[in-house]
Amino acid sequence: MNPARSVDPYDSSFDDDLDLDFPSSVGAGATDPFDAPETPAAAEPLKFMPPAAASAPQPTRQVAVAAPPFNPVGDLVAQTGAAIAGVTVPRITIHIFGERADTLQAAERAGQDRRMARATTQIRVGGVQAAIETYRHEPTPALVVVECELPAQQLLAALDQLAENCDAGTKVVVIGATNDIMLYRELISRGVSEYLVAPIQPLQLISAIGGLFSDPARPFVGRSIAFVGARGGSGASTVAHNTAFALAERVGSNTVIVDYDLPFGTAGLDFNQDPLNGVADALGQPDRLDSILLDRLTARCTDRLSLFAAPATLDADWDLSPDAFEEVTQKIRATAPFVVLDLPHLWSKWMRRTLITSDEVVIVAAPDLASLRNAKNMIDLVRQARPNDAPPRLVLNQVGVPGRPEIPLKDFTSALGVHPSMIIPFDAKLFGAAANNGQMILEAGAKSKAAEAFLTLAQIVSQREIAALPAPASAKKSGSLLGKLFKKKG
Repeated sequence: MNPARSVDPYDSSFDDDLDLDFPSSVGAGATDPFDAPETPAAAEPLKFMPPAAASAPQPTRQVAVAAPPFNPVGDLVAQTGAAIAGVTVPRITIHIFGERADTLQAAERAGQDRRMARATTQIRVGGVQAAIETYRHEPTPALVVVECELPAQQLLAALDQLAENCDAGTKVVVIGATNDIMLYRELISRGVSEYLVAPIQPLQLISAIGGLFSDPARPFVGRSIAFVGARGGSGASTVAHNTAFALAERVGSNTVIVDYDLPFGTAGLDFNQDPLNGVADALGQPDRLDSILLDRLTARCTDRLSLFAAPATLDADWDLSPDAFEEVTQKIRATAPFVVLDLPHLWSKWMRRTLITSDEVVIVAAPDLASLRNAKNMIDLVRQARPNDAPPRLVLNQVGVPGRPEIPLKDFTSALGVHPSMIIPFDAKLFGAAANNGQMILEAGAKSKAAEAFLTLAQIVSQREIAALPAPASAKKSGSLLGKLFKKKG
């Protein structure tokens, strides 16, 4: 039986047996070179809308990242994506005037991003001079992004001309070629909302725009990690639940599991919890969902792990709107750093939207033809809809079933164009015992290869290291699982 091994999904090299030796790595959030700028005392009167929070920049926090490491491209996407996980741009009109070809391309990709879906973005060629000519004849939108590669004094003169034609309330972001702190301070003193140095990346532009229109009083937003099976029976729910347990108990982060398989969800069974209608009740009244109601609908599995269980009943048709799923997910994300979404094997509008809007997508597949076809369709769809995000992660589950023909690993990954982040070996005895007893693999077989796989997968999706302290004891479980399943309701 093959041991659990992790593979860098962004590494171009890939050997036949995946026996890769990764060095340790540390990922840190990018820091602003102009952190906490000081505005000169004798500044000219503001000509543009002042920045929303120029006087109180938010510090970035460095987080240790577990192996395997990402390559430079993947690492940039992962770090920047994590930093703007909660960024959403409101329904505003944005005009972007670019000069460089790479700036125009980055702006176009940013405008297609899921975080900019509500905004209306217009991209025009010509830089600051084109903006000056445009706004002599038409009103300015909520946000204007202009690029200018002129020297500092000429740039300031051009912006003075632009300010004469800007409406009150318009925010201005400048893209320049000079990384100069004095220029930055002068621009801020004149009311420019943000200054970016070319070349820029799409996520960098999205982060800057989102920061200008964010509400400082907005509550915390955690990362959403969607788990979906390439086919029925691939074990996506088992992988989701065990990864969430590892996130909570070994990484040490508060985690919430949301079981969206309303008629057949197994989260309650896997954690030996009495069935609750948590998810169904929340979806039925998303507008009334507040912290008090959330707490009432949540089952506590451990001190750090909470569960929104599915009702697992066929009494209703569960024909709910995509907006209800999105609203419930957003409100649950305000309660914990990590929200694990256990998605059913079906296709609908809310499923498509959930996959596209989640911060992380994990596709669980078995090494067979049906999984290969469906996983490729999912990966292609998510990649096309999320051009600025890292591709979905692939987890190969149930590898090494005795007597079952399997597609060779090299052929499977070559057809998908995505290398597996994790390979979980088949262990019928361990997984069967854990399922029947309402336990997680880390409880039933802490030293097993499968347990090692879930620990590593938790590190990969969280980009954090295993906590040094031992995992606390799970919540006390009482009664027989089969007895709870079949007991008569009063």
